Amino acid sequence: MRITISVEPRHSDNSRCGHLVKPSGKPRDPASGCTGRTTYAVVCSQHGDVGTGHHIKALAEPVAREHRQEHLTAPPSR
Repeated sequence: MRITISVEPRHSDNSRCGHLVKPSGKPRDPASGCTGRTTYAVVCSQHGDVGTGHHIKALAEPVAREHRQEHLTAPPSR
């Protein structure tokens, strides 16, 4: 089984934000129904959300790298 770790933008209700947003996090299209991006979550395909949300993507990326490294150094699960 392949494990993936990603950084995912989230709305304030913690749902995934796949909308086009401005750098401020506000939606580009007000009619899209998007409430705006408020955080970035680190998501592991095996563990789900890792830690808490980060307001800046640059702060979430090192957490994703650290978690990825934990999987590389951990003994394989059976």
